[in-house]
Amino acid sequence: MEKEQATNDNFQLESVHLQQSDAPSGYKRTEIGVIPEDWEVTTIHDLFDFLRTASISRAELSDTGDVAYIHYGDIHTRWNYVLDFSVTEIPLVNKGKIGLAVYLRDGDLIIADASEDEVGVGKSIVIKNLGHKIAISGLHTILLRSKDDRLYDGFKGYLQEIQHVKAQFRRVATGLKVFGISKRAMNDIQIPLPPLNEQRAIAAALSDADGLIGALDALIAKKRAAKQGAMQQLLTGRTRLPGFTGEWETKRLGDITTFLPTANNPRADLNDNGEIEYIHYGDVHAQTEPVLDCNVCVLPCINREKIGNAVYLEDGDLIMVDASEDLEGTGKSVEIRGVMEKYVVAGLHTILCRGNLNQWAMGFKAYLQFVSEFKSALVRIATGISVYAISKKELAEIELALPPVFEQEAIVAILSDMDAEIAALEHRLEKTRQIKQGMMQQLLTGKVRLVGPEHEGDAVLC
Repeated sequence: MEKEQATNDNFQLESVHLQQSDAPSGYKRTEIGVIPEDWEVTTIHDLFDFLRTASISRAELSDTGDVAYIHYGDIHTRWNYVLDFSVTEIPLVNKGKIGLAVYLRDGDLIIADASEDEVGVGKSIVIKNLGHKIAISGLHTILLRSKDDRLYDGFKGYLQEIQHVKAQFRRVATGLKVFGISKRAMNDIQIPLPPLNEQRAIAAALSDADGLIGALDALIAKKRAAKQGAMQQLLTGRTRLPGFTGEWETKRLGDITTFLPTANNPRADLNDNGEIEYIHYGDVHAQTEPVLDCNVCVLPCINREKIGNAVYLEDGDLIMVDASEDLEGTGKSVEIRGVMEKYVVAGLHTILCRGNLNQWAMGFKAYLQFVSEFKSALVRIATGISVYAISKKELAEIELALPPVFEQEAIVAILSDMDAEIAALEHRLEKTRQIKQGMMQQLLTGKVRLVGPEHEGDAVLC
């Protein structure tokens, strides 16, 4: 959010500077800033007709209705820029409930008219590959259909990412906890519009980037599924690595682990310059990897006099949350690495487990939370209604089958390699998203041209 605001501020400053001087060659000054000479400035009212939508809640949707139904919540969470009916399953509603809602066509643009944050204001999708399916736009959506052929279908979905357009959507949004936009307020939103051939070129470039992002997302999901399967096999002994035989020994957790004192400080006690680094239970819940490297992760700090008798962490310690708002988060944990010369403590709503050295391989405890039998035991001992809690006493009584240390080491090596591969893919995905964001900022403002005014054929770099 802050990066995006800084980008907008820089762009506005640049526009003001350009408006105070002559526009660069090939560009012109307009009400919404400097754009290429062959682009036009138009409005949503000039480009689109507003059509009727339905207003049906999720409770009325099913898998067996006659009409596909697009809910505004799915626009925010499921789709980016395009809804391709050839590859996406849509919830259904009975035809008798849709009232006067207009059936969708390919190229229709659907905008969510409500968002819980400013980032989601104006979030939209364009309809693609509808085929013979019947579909309508639903609750908290605005349905737009082009009045003429000035807009290329593939370009429509990216209108929301044009900086000038995004800024105008935010200006007309109303509300405090939920931001809403109305048809009337949208009418006068101005849009810098490239020629049709340039729209095609921009859409093709951004669609290719989206395709790569989607492929990386799918590959990461596949790798995560493979890792999940490997954990269920290796961590339970159903599959043994080559060279390992013999029965695993069932042990009581309290006999092979020592529970040590933690701190009990709220976030209000934390700061950026205290002597001690502090791991809050909320940070454990937010951690995506099973290992927390203190040498890499930036942790909040706390003053030494506030931590009481909390024990300083060591590599190999397991920090488990003792409270969760849902059963899925029960027992969420991280194993600690990279403490080195630092002083780090586990904090509020955490349980600090230090394993006996002759019982645990480094890194193995991190994967306990993924063992189905252990997870089931954690859920059984969890108490509460709105918040689920576990106690050290009951945790100590859990029994689990544990392989010898040298087999643990071999299992950790396999799973750690899989984690590293997933982490590398996620890093690549984030870099690709950043590159695409930069592409949009350049292409959708005309700062970089793929098609010049003299080119009416294929896209070329200008």
